[in-house]
Amino acid sequence: MQAAFLDFDTLGPEDININKLRDELPDIKLYSATTPDQVIQRIAHVEVIVVNKVALNSAALQKAKKLKLICVAATGCDNIDLAAAQAHGIIVCNIRNYCTASVVQQVFSYILELTQRIASWQDIIAKGEWQQSQQFCMLDLSSRELDGKTLGIVGTGTLGSAVANVGQAFGMRVIAAELPGRTGHAGFIPRVPWTEVLALADVISLHCPLSDSTKNLINADALGKMRGDALLINTSRGGLVDSQALMDALQARKIGGAGIDVLPVEPPVYGDPLLEKRLPNLLITPHVAWAATESRQRAVNEIVANIQAYREGEPTNRLT
Repeated sequence: MQAAFLDFDTLGPEDININKLRDELPDIKLYSATTPDQVIQRIAHVEVIVVNKVALNSAALQKAKKLKLICVAATGCDNIDLAAAQAHGIIVCNIRNYCTASVVQQVFSYILELTQRIASWQDIIAKGEWQQSQQFCMLDLSSRELDGKTLGIVGTGTLGSAVANVGQAFGMRVIAAELPGRTGHAGFIPRVPWTEVLALADVISLHCPLSDSTKNLINADALGKMRGDALLINTSRGGLVDSQALMDALQARKIGGAGIDVLPVEPPVYGDPLLEKRLPNLLITPHVAWAATESRQRAVNEIVANIQAYREGEPTNRLT
C-alpha cells in the first residue's frame, strides 16, 4: 500500500516511536514538510496520506486518482476540503482526545504563572534584590489564589471539560458560555450567557472551534466587558482572538493578563500585534500546548489505529 506523510516533522519525530506506523505501512514516505507546489506530485500515486497541516484543496484531491484514505494527524481539519474528498470517495479520519492532558497542563501553566509570577521572581533574585532586602520575604509582586475564583469555559468538549475538572480541584467555580445552539448545562457545568461570562469570570479559557460565529469572539467589545484583573487563555484557535484588540487591552491594563498558544497565522511570518512588544502580563508559546511527548506518541498510535480500521473495512473517526 503506497502511502505518504506530508509533514512528518510536525510530530517532532526524534522522541517518539514510529515502529507501528512503519509496520502498518512499510513503504510510507516520510516527508519533513511539503510546500503547496509539491502537494499534487506527492499525492498523485498513493492510497493513503497522513497529514497534519498541509492544505489539500479540491484541485489537488481531483488529481489524486488512487487516494482512498486521508489520516489527519490532528483533530481539526480546516486544511482539507472535506466536500471535495467526499465527492471523490476519499475517506477522511482524524484523531481525537490524544492531547487532553498536555493541553490542560499548559492552560494551568499559564494561569499559575500569571497569578504566581514565578519567572518574574527569578528575574528579581537574579538582580540581587532579595539578597539586599531588609525582610525575610519580598512582597513587590502580588499573587492571587485560584480558590473561590470563577473560571469561564468557552467550548465544553473533551478539552474544555477537562480544564473545568482541574479548575474545580483548585476550588474554582466553573461556568460555561452559551454559544449558538448550546444552552442548558454542559455536564456538571452550568451554561450562562456570553456577556455574563465576560463580566463574571476571573479566568476565561477558550476551547471552541473556529467558525464564522466564533471568529474574533474576543474583540475590543468583549475585552471591554471583562473584569479588570481577568485572565484570558487561548489554546484553541488563533482566529478566536483579535490580536490587536488584545494587545491594546493588555497595554492599557484593561484585563489582568493573557496566555496565548495560537495565532491567526502560523508560523507568524508576517508578524502579529501580540509579538510586537514583550509585556509582563502576556505569555506566548508557539502552538505547543498539545505537544507533550506522550501526546505526540498517542497521536501516532491513533493514526495507526485509523489505518488498521480502514484496512479492516470499518473506518473509525470518519469525517467523510
